[in-house]
Amino acid sequence: MKFMKHKRGRSDEDSDPLTGVANLFDVAMIFAVGLLVMMMMYVNMPELLTSQDVTIVKNPGQENMQVIIKNETEIEVLNMTDESVTTMGKLVASLYETESGATVYVEEK
Repeated sequence: MKFMKHKRGRSDEDSDPLTGVANLFDVAMIFAVGLLVMMMMYVNMPELLTSQDVTIVKNPGQENMQVIIKNETEIEVLNMTDESVTTMGKLVASLYETESGATVYVEEK
């Protein structure tokens, strides 16, 4: 009964020193995803992790202003330029700023 003999000392399973850390990568990935979710919750932007549409304006009114548009899974970054664009069309709405700093959007009829 050769197959029933047991080795004395260490077995083949115990000879690999990395056996105890085999799932360390999986644990690190779960930890990283958890940190990402917590960061999005901290900055009040959980929409970036879902399929909701989001528009973000970075540095509004400055020379390096950017508009970031997320449509479902597509993200587009628009940078500010000095170019002027003219177009034909009709006035749809007006945007006013009050003395207190609030903005009011008024649709044209």
